[in-house]
Amino acid sequence: MKILAVDTALGACSVAVLDDARVLAHRYQVMERGHAEALAPMVKEAMQASGISFADLDRLAVTTGPGTFTGQRVGLAFMRGLRVALKKPLVGITTLEAMCAAAMAEANASYAAAVHDARREEAYLAVTSANGVLIAPEILPMQDVTGRIAAAIPQDAAVAVAGTCAEIVAGTVPTAQLTSIRQPDALWVARLAIMAPAPAGAPHPLYLRAPDAKLPASA
Repeated sequence: MKILAVDTALGACSVAVLDDARVLAHRYQVMERGHAEALAPMVKEAMQASGISFADLDRLAVTTGPGTFTGQRVGLAFMRGLRVALKKPLVGITTLEAMCAAAMAEANASYAAAVHDARREEAYLAVTSANGVLIAPEILPMQDVTGRIAAAIPQDAAVAVAGTCAEIVAGTVPTAQLTSIRQPDALWVARLAIMAPAPAGAPHPLYLRAPDAKLPASA
């Protein structure tokens, strides 16, 4: 299966083109802003480097969140447009699950936790195992993260930790294995999307916090 995957949801912009397990092209750049300007050129460059055409693709993939409002919309809008133009299925993968998959592979662990700064002394959290998702992406007070992870995995089991709060968690979870994974990567979005069921429709953004701006009650 040939797949094009992108991520713009958090602090990086990345593109990957895979043919099953074989990586045909991969571009990754850490960035806090500028995803909208960077994405299209990165996709063009990756597709040229892959040696295949857009028509050769069997599937598309994109991160749905959690992430920044603008970042989530950039990737989703771009890939939803490609979905319509190419008439190819588009799979949505969460940012945290992509980080967990990367962390498990790096640490050769059976469990992983992605803990990402959500500001306001809160964190985005997901916990996965080799058999699936144990805690789906959620937002919670940073002080509660350690307890949630401990409750989700077997006692004394090693857990690979990823995300911008990884160092904090590694200092509070005795069995934590600190990894280098701090942001999602389209490479792992693609790998998860290849194994996912065929989607019935287009993915939607995953928002775990209500927007700060609200319409007046009379609106």
